Amino acid sequence: MENEISIADAPANSRYEARDADGNLMGFVDYKLAGPVIAFLHAETLPEFRGRGVAGRIAVKSLDDAREAGLRVKPACPFYQEYLKEHPEYADLVEQQ
Repeated sequence: MENEISIADAPANSRYEARDADGNLMGFVDYKLAGPVIAFLHAETLPEFRGRGVAGRIAVKSLDDAREAGLRVKPACPFYQEYLKEHPEYADLVEQQ
């Protein structure tokens, strides 16, 4: 099904990945985990999958996982900075500078 997107942490690659029903990589966010802080470094949606909400789905999964793990979030990439401004429900996770 075209709308089927699965988001999973790929810790061996230090990133969250979005894949379609056929297992094709749709997008990802690279992260660095340092103690109790996860820094989201670079988010990218592959060109053929843009406009489908892939990056937003990755953001939700990664931020929900951070909350569940008790991690603080450092939004180092512009996408996460904007996403967090637009979604104040995650403001409590942001690591203060």
